[in-house]
Amino acid sequence: MPVFLTQQLQKSDQLAGKKRKADVQTTGSGKVAKSTTTEVKKPAKEDLWFADDIDEEDFKRAYGGAEKVSKEDLIQTMNESTGSQAKLGKYVAIDCEMVGVGPDAEESALARVSLVNYNGALLLDEYVKPLERVTDFRTAVSGITPKHLAQAITFKEAQQKAADIIKDRVLVGHAVYNDLKALMLDHPRALIRDTSRYKPFRKHAKGRTPGLKLLVKEVLDMSIQTGSHSSVEDARFTMLLYKKVKTEWDRSLSTQKSRELKLIKNGKNKKATIKKTTTVSISKPAAADMADSDFD
Repeated sequence: MPVFLTQQLQKSDQLAGKKRKADVQTTGSGKVAKSTTTEVKKPAKEDLWFADDIDEEDFKRAYGGAEKVSKEDLIQTMNESTGSQAKLGKYVAIDCEMVGVGPDAEESALARVSLVNYNGALLLDEYVKPLERVTDFRTAVSGITPKHLAQAITFKEAQQKAADIIKDRVLVGHAVYNDLKALMLDHPRALIRDTSRYKPFRKHAKGRTPGLKLLVKEVLDMSIQTGSHSSVEDARFTMLLYKKVKTEWDRSLSTQKSRELKLIKNGKNKKATIKKTTTVSISKPAAADMADSDFD
């Protein structure tokens, strides 16, 4: 059982014990005294966006009231995921960290790739040796140092590991096409959920493409990227963003699919083509955007 549920269960059991004790108190005359208790409204399970896979019985036993789950509790739960909570599953989230290559470090190369499952359990976290000589580690943003790359795996190894994990699965990411491009991988558009392109999220950036840091703060009321970026943390919180709006997002996709099928039936839909990636050319973000960059 997740740690925060275990803690909540302990609280519930303690309260239940106190209530039972109060119920059997008697007066001096032997009459049962009427106890006064305050009932705390139980939250609806569907409101707990971070707990899609919580066992129903655990939920019923544990929650006597709604409590905000802290970032630390969430991360601890993810780190301690076991059994079904740690399995690969249908949904995975990805994030990559880049370093600068080329004479002016204007181009980017993959230096770290992280993948987590639907519950935030770590599936892959590898430092990667860039295909070209690093001219700027961008440590302030990427968190990458020469030491990290000393024992890193090859690009080909990282590419294969990532490809094996994301194959035939729904891939969640923020500006996910940058990650795919860095890995020189393609993925079916229908199996991609890019939080940077989800239209309802744009209201948090005045109609523009929102940064991950901004979305996590506005939508989840939590803070990330307070220092250098962590691809593990970014992948986990991107998945949490998706889980927060999963029902609405998937419903909108179903509506769109129905519309496309109708167009196909009427012969008005042109088949989309995907250009195969053969080279990596990702521009370095502007300095003003580095603090809250969609790049990583």
